[in-house]
Amino acid sequence: MLSLIPQRLVPKPIFYCFRYLLHTRSLPPHRGEPTNWNTTHKFVRANPLLSLVETCKSMSQLKQIQTQMILTGLISDGFASSRLIAFCALSEWRNLDYGTKILCSVQNPNAYSWNVVIRGYSDSENPREAVVVYMKMLRNGGSRPDNYTYPLLLGVCASLSLNFMGRVVLGHVFQVGLDLNRFVHNAVIHMFVSCRELEAARKVFDKSSVRDLVSWNSLIHGYVRSGLACEALRIYEEMEVKGVEPDEVTMVGVVSSCAQLVDLSLGREFHRLIEENGLSLTGPLANALMDMYAKCGNLEVAQALFDNMTKKTIVSWTTMIAGYAKHGFLEIAHRLLYEVPERNVEPWNAMIGGYVQAKRSKEALALFHEMQARNIIPNEITMVCCLSACSQLGAVDVGIWIHYYIEKHGLSLNVALGTALVDMYSKCGNITKALNIFSDMPRKNCLTWTSIICGLALNGHAHDAISYFEEMINTGLKPDEITFLGVLSACCHGGLVEEGRKYFSLMNTNFNLCPKLKHYSCMVDLLGRAGLLQEAEELINSMPSKADAVVWGALFFACYIHKNVLMGERAASKLVELDPHDSGIYVLLAKMYRESNMWEEAGKAQNMMKERGLEKTPGCSSIEVNGSVYEFIVRDKSHPHSKQIYDCLFQLTRQMEPVGGISEFPALWDAFLLGDEFRVEILTSI
Repeated sequence: MLSLIPQRLVPKPIFYCFRYLLHTRSLPPHRGEPTNWNTTHKFVRANPLLSLVETCKSMSQLKQIQTQMILTGLISDGFASSRLIAFCALSEWRNLDYGTKILCSVQNPNAYSWNVVIRGYSDSENPREAVVVYMKMLRNGGSRPDNYTYPLLLGVCASLSLNFMGRVVLGHVFQVGLDLNRFVHNAVIHMFVSCRELEAARKVFDKSSVRDLVSWNSLIHGYVRSGLACEALRIYEEMEVKGVEPDEVTMVGVVSSCAQLVDLSLGREFHRLIEENGLSLTGPLANALMDMYAKCGNLEVAQALFDNMTKKTIVSWTTMIAGYAKHGFLEIAHRLLYEVPERNVEPWNAMIGGYVQAKRSKEALALFHEMQARNIIPNEITMVCCLSACSQLGAVDVGIWIHYYIEKHGLSLNVALGTALVDMYSKCGNITKALNIFSDMPRKNCLTWTSIICGLALNGHAHDAISYFEEMINTGLKPDEITFLGVLSACCHGGLVEEGRKYFSLMNTNFNLCPKLKHYSCMVDLLGRAGLLQEAEELINSMPSKADAVVWGALFFACYIHKNVLMGERAASKLVELDPHDSGIYVLLAKMYRESNMWEEAGKAQNMMKERGLEKTPGCSSIEVNGSVYEFIVRDKSHPHSKQIYDCLFQLTRQMEPVGGISEFPALWDAFLLGDEFRVEILTSI
């Protein structure tokens, strides 16, 4: 799961502009808050009709007042018309379309009237209209934008990530000479950090002579939101050197940085600093501390902070549920989920994500169904988690249903959701559907390309996987370690030894990536399958770190396939050192000896297994039927229809025998009947 705290609690310097605006110009606050109509204004006292606006309870009443203002000619006064426009834009009964019509019908409306409509749209479901109104304001020419207009516009650009439009607005700011205004300056920084243009934000910050605490906080939180926690802490250190006193918002940023770095020691130091400086433990700050302690594994302190909160928010509940789930305390997290006082999708997402992380995908999908029964509307994050669960289970029918749900409810096919669909279809075997979704996605990132490359490799399309990798490089995206794992896996499945060597070398030479153990195991597997056992062993011996069981296991299996008993013994010896309780090592070693007619050694391997009290771990398989996932272990008869299942198996066997199907693999059939799942796996891979 991504961190909720840094994304949700970024300070909005635009808020400070609004607060100043309210105090200086009596601009009505956001919808649902009481409106200050400045009834003591001398013009209001001279025209009692205007005071009626504050008592309006509907648009119909406002229209009656407007009619009287038209009849008396009062409508032509800029101050009088601005009160009507403010009601339409910001009151509880607002109607922005009607307010815009009044604005456009008034001769030479003042800047205040334009600003309240821009602000009304910025707080609406269609904030882009704020930019449209701004363009009308420029064309009108009657009043110029001021230092209240631009923070509103830059706030819209920030919330919608309209970086190009933000730069256009910034150009206008310079033209009218408002670049040194403190509120405008902070709004520019906030716009850039929200659009992930941190370099531009830093330049504005460094060149400014009017920066204040809001400026520092915006920059710190911008780096936190972009996952650059070390940079955020460096900004904080600069702030300390400059003698700027931090506030609660600053502490949210630095504590969230500690959470990203999983640095409990530094997080505790900031917690102590908060207490020593007497800073108020606001809801956002308490949530940030809880998140830090939970991510660092100190759930006791996180729980204590949670218990002491007088007003717990959804972020508080979600943080604790995610913290317990992350560290494997799924039962506690599940119990906490049912204590959440309000219906909200975020805690459910945290719980579903926790089950997926713990590879308990059946519980994740069951929770998704329960969530629907409780009328909790899922969002894109829910869908991503559920698709990951389907990928783990191979539950393609459930995955298709989720895909249909996404389309039916018009959920945005963003990069994360599109990538999850590609991954699900790839892992469930429908690579054609995965390719279709991939090509239809308007935006793709490194993870999207990695998913399709790994999917093609998994489904045996080695050359296509390499082709997509080359195309990814040509688009300018930089592959990561997982991308190369997919490419090397494709080479392994396709027996492409030369290509595998090439891409393994490219990791370090072209992309400055150090191969990890999984990359080495892929290369050992590739070389081993090709019969290049000596080169595979030399590669293991040249590794910068100690080889793990997966690497030695790849060599051991290759030795079994190519009947190299001597090297197989060396590999088996290493495996026994690493994990002496893995029964599979002894089973395969004994089989290798038997097939080489080394019966005495085979008996020793079996006796060693018995002496250590080891038994073969029964295999487990799952199958999806009509959207339900069923699990089976070896010799399993727990299913209510197990008799019919075995009868069907024998019927299939009889049908295969005339064409030489099962008779060509008697050892495989014998292994299946005896419940020797390990032998089944070995035999089917030969």
